[in-house]
Order: sequence, then C-alpha cells, then structure tokens
Amino acid sequence: MKVGRALTRDGSVKWCEYAGERAYELDLETRQRRGEINASAFLAPVRPTKIVAVGLNYKDHAMEFSLDIPEEPIIFLKPPSSVIGNNEDIVYPEGVKRLDFEAELAIVISRRCRAVSRDKAKDYILGYTCFNDVTARDLQEKDGQWTRSKSFDTFAPIGPWVETEIADPGELRIVSRLNGKVMQSSSTSNMIFDVYYLVSFISCVMTLEQFDVVATGTPPGVGPMKIGDTIGIEIQGIGELRNRVIAPCTSRAT
Repeated sequence: MKVGRALTRDGSVKWCEYAGERAYELDLETRQRRGEINASAFLAPVRPTKIVAVGLNYKDHAMEFSLDIPEEPIIFLKPPSSVIGNNEDIVYPEGVKRLDFEAELAIVISRRCRAVSRDKAKDYILGYTCFNDVTARDLQEKDGQWTRSKSFDTFAPIGPWVETEIADPGELRIVSRLNGKVMQSSSTSNMIFDVYYLVSFISCVMTLEQFDVVATGTPPGVGPMKIGDTIGIEIQGIGELRNRVIAPCTSRAT
C-alpha cells in the first residue's frame, strides 16, 4: 500500500492511498479506502517530530571519503522544518559553495518506540520511502560537525509516498539520477547496519514517535547539484522522489 497525505480543496489535510494514477482518502488505522480524494496538492507523506539520519552506513561510501568503517551507527538529527515532498523545490542557500545530494532509504515509524530489540523492530515500522539527505558540503567540512550543513529548510525531501508492503528492505536497489544521469547505483544489501538494527539502536538512545523518519545512509557516488538541476531518488519497490534545485528568494520578509 502506498500511503501519503493530500491537501484537499477545502484546506484540510487527509491521509490517502495512491493507486495507479488516482488517490483515495484512507483511514490509516483500519487501512480502509474511502472515495477518491479531491486534492489540490500532494504533500510530504508524513510530518515527523524528528528525522534521525545515519552517517557512513555503506562501507564503500566511507571508503569514498577515506573514513574508517564505524563500529556502531553514527547518528545525527535533521529538523522537521527541512522536510519537503515530491516535486517540491530544494532551495540553494545563499553563501553555500557546494550542495550535494545523498540518496537514502528512509524508515517511517508506525507508533511510539522506546528501547525495542532488533527482533521486535519490524513491529514499529509503518513502511519505507525515498529520502534525499541534502548537504551543504562546504559547511560540513568547515564546521567540523553536521548540524548547520544538513538543516536548512528544504534539505530533507521525502516521498513520493510510504510503501507499507516491502518484504525485504535489505535487498532493494537504490539509484540517484541528476538530470537523468545515473550518479549512484547500489543496494541496501551493502549497508553496514540493517534497518532493524538501526531502529533498535536509535530507540535505545531516544524515543521514536509515530511518523518519525530514520534515514539509513547513502551509498557512494554523492555529488554536487547546481541551480536548475533536477535530482531523482529511485528505490526498488517504492518509486521515485524528484526535486528541482532553485535559487533562494531575493526578497526579504519585513
């Protein structure tokens, strides 16, 4: 089932199920489909209280940056204000010299999750989606830590929906395309720490709330984007997340 959120023409936000070219209002608790939804826009599939991202979770990506293979997950946070959905624009911030894409599989949490075992982690997963861990690489290198470089508004594209029926998240093809050219091509089988281990590990550090997102790391091949580019993140069994890069607004709020 492909689950997301729609903005209706009366201004309300409703859960929806995508089916082919159509979308239907959905009762998420019962998974019952209602009538076709009258949407004015389709939004990011969830509104997380936090995004917990994982660094260096592919061996070859760590090697790409001449970094040691981590012995346990390296985690950091991205703010909810950085979330955008499919077909929304990534804003290239003023003063940033290099803006990178990072294709990732994201886990969406189904209910409050605290100190769960790896064996029980699956029970707390709603599904999976595509994620782009947009990064101001020059700021990451300058600051020596990752918060500013990964936290700008629009730096967390998620979508196009949450796929709830993934049989094996450890065997998914993941590809990024910049203006149609393949830049990253790998498999989640190359992860150092699998999705269930990550949910367990993170839940022992912090409580994961319903609809929180865990971004599981990126494979090798990350690279820069420029204004006017379109970046696509495609994951087997889920779909493709597409976003355009635009210049920052020149006007200032007063």
